[in-house]
Amino acid sequence: METTDRDELLQILKDRFENNEDRHPDLAWSDIEPKIVSRSDILLSLSLMESTGGEPDVVALDSAQSRYTFCDCSAESPAGRRSLCYDQAALDQRKANKSQGSAVEVAARMGVELLDEHQYRALQLFGEFDTKTSSWVTTPKNIRSLGGALFCNRRYGMVFTYHNGAQSYYAARGFRGILYV
Repeated sequence: METTDRDELLQILKDRFENNEDRHPDLAWSDIEPKIVSRSDILLSLSLMESTGGEPDVVALDSAQSRYTFCDCSAESPAGRRSLCYDQAALDQRKANKSQGSAVEVAARMGVELLDEHQYRALQLFGEFDTKTSSWVTTPKNIRSLGGALFCNRRYGMVFTYHNGAQSYYAARGFRGILYV
């Protein structure tokens, strides 16, 4: 990553961190930045999260963890990661009108993971996310083995978890990534 691109990304992340202190009480940017700068893979993942519309920020999803957690905090599912089916097996099964890819594969290429249902619900404690969109979440193997996949959204002031065929995709459904530093 070019130095100017790196510096611009770090400034965006720092500004977002400072403007959303409720997401990470008792944390200091001065402790987090060195851990990001020292890892080119983390910088690349954060850059991809940002460039696809995720607006990554540090979130306190699990206080038992001794690592920093970055999560997509865009109001809606990241625009650059929508219209994807769930995983490669689902993409391969689809005969016509295939999506451009799958959420699981795109996340892996970005170096992030999909949020699971618990993490998705925890994220909602920091704001109202996906009020017009939805996001694929990690699906348990027993559901996936039957052809299904899970997604979540927020409607009517509540968070909902739904199911759909894993091969389905919609213009308003993407995925939120999580990255541990």
